[in-house]
Amino acid sequence: MPTKRVLVCEDEDAIREFIVLNLKRAGYDVVDVNCGENALKEFDEGRGDFSVAILDIMMPGIDGLQVCRTIRETDRSIGVIMLTAKSQESDKVEGLTCGADDYITKPFSVSELVARVDAVFRRVSAGSDSGHRMMRSGPFMLDTQSRTITKNGVFIELTQMEYNMMEYFIRNSGIALDRNTILSKVWGDEYFGDVKIVDVNVRRLRMKIEEDPSVPYYIQTVWGYGYKWTV
Repeated sequence: MPTKRVLVCEDEDAIREFIVLNLKRAGYDVVDVNCGENALKEFDEGRGDFSVAILDIMMPGIDGLQVCRTIRETDRSIGVIMLTAKSQESDKVEGLTCGADDYITKPFSVSELVARVDAVFRRVSAGSDSGHRMMRSGPFMLDTQSRTITKNGVFIELTQMEYNMMEYFIRNSGIALDRNTILSKVWGDEYFGDVKIVDVNVRRLRMKIEEDPSVPYYIQTVWGYGYKWTV
């Protein structure tokens, strides 16, 4: 079972203190830093062992996006939530594309904050506690214990969210799945965010698994509805 340890990286003191206080009240062990440099230092010096990282996008120096990219180079299992004061679609997409699992737009409520962190933590926990089972679909092999996937024997690096989506697609091979159902099954019923997060993660997956992402074979679009896994 992963430890309920959260890294909070936010340069605004009042917001950081608000997050830390409420996550501690919710039962989390919280480490807080005020810049991207210090966030990476926590990982570089082996003081990590975090289940979830909350990263502000807009910070001087190393911003949250770069912290996310750097973390993802060595850790695919940690849950990452981006904080942003912007509501533009491009900012959300950029955060998800760099490897984040979720985003929260400022201002946000205590209930939304805790619900998002709880949801990401549950997904991380589910990954570490799952029973051992091998699943094959065409050239793909999933190991549900290690939560890894190979294609023709070659390991594919996936985030926890990308793995969850792949497993859900493969378990429902040949079935047209609408976006809202995918959102509910992969992110959880309590997820507050936009259904477009499904499209962003599908785009990321296609870049990793398709021979030609612009002409996808395995994850096919069902126009006006959702997606279908085909092998």
